[in-house]
Amino acid sequence: MSSASLAASIGKLTRSRPKRPVSFFEFWPDWLFYAPVVAFWVLQSLRYRSITLPSLANPRINAGGICGESKNEILGLAGPAARPWVADYVGLTVSGHTQANDLRRALAAMEQAGLAFPVVAKPDISCNGVGVRVIRDEDQLNAYLSAFPRATALQLQTLVSYEGEAGIFYIRHPGERTGRITSVTLKYPPIVVGDGRRSVKELIAADDRLNAISHLLLPKLGAKAARVPAPNEQAALVFVGNHCRGSTFKDGLSIVTPALAARIDEIMQDMPGVYFSRIDLRYESLEALREGQGFKIIEFNGSGSEATHIWDPEMTLRNAYAAQFHHYGESFRIGAAMRETGLKPIGPLKLLALWQNQKRLMRAYPVND
Repeated sequence: MSSASLAASIGKLTRSRPKRPVSFFEFWPDWLFYAPVVAFWVLQSLRYRSITLPSLANPRINAGGICGESKNEILGLAGPAARPWVADYVGLTVSGHTQANDLRRALAAMEQAGLAFPVVAKPDISCNGVGVRVIRDEDQLNAYLSAFPRATALQLQTLVSYEGEAGIFYIRHPGERTGRITSVTLKYPPIVVGDGRRSVKELIAADDRLNAISHLLLPKLGAKAARVPAPNEQAALVFVGNHCRGSTFKDGLSIVTPALAARIDEIMQDMPGVYFSRIDLRYESLEALREGQGFKIIEFNGSGSEATHIWDPEMTLRNAYAAQFHHYGESFRIGAAMRETGLKPIGPLKLLALWQNQKRLMRAYPVND
């Protein structure tokens, strides 16, 4: 997808959302929006007699991917049929006490994996894009490694040039021959198009959607908000395609075709022990994606992931909760089926320790793009 076609897609998206630039619940505090979800989880826990049963929905992933899972380990599950669809990457752990030799080791690992700049550096354990940064040369890599917490794992992944971004939710119950796509989110990063006169801040204020989320964008932009883009220049405001960082999410389930469903099922059948996952990917064009072609998977998420199409500005609160309850209910049902095979879910205290460790690490990571 070229920059021009991406801009056209965003323009079409903008014209297609006449109702409101944001949904009325899109930026509610987490405690408020997720209170019914927590209540639903508790009810399912009572029904199935386990609060951590979804950890068995993906038995090959630590805690099923509820939290604290390793991105490197999950990508490492990909077999020969899935691997060609995954963006090239390499994992490494920074040294324990000093940064001596970290750059040399990272460059050697990149060479062995066939990676070249630019790459995307990301923590091995994280969420919501925390700590993710584009690295374009050795100096930037050295700075990132220097700021990274000691004795902690990270991932270097090739920067996929495709501009389209999507999240595809896949569910398959144990014993089922094929799985199904239950949600598709098309992600549109916030951009402004320059006119040679107005600053980035002024262009943000002139756009209904961007102005409504300016509190998310402006603090991250800093001095860049005063820059005046050239006429027709497309200025990207964030890199990470994350709703909480300003990207617009649209419900894209209508793009699913038999060809796309078959391709995703083929990939997930080659991810042993992964039954419940949101697949984050970048794609060349919607036409190619519909044909099950022209995309690269960035990461697989586990039982803690949500169907992000609920953040479509035109989504109703009722449908958002229906999607949440359906997906987390499925994670309990899959977990129950796996428990019948003799597996045991992670203990609540162990899960709490994973969550606390993830939160601790996220506070220590370098600032993301």
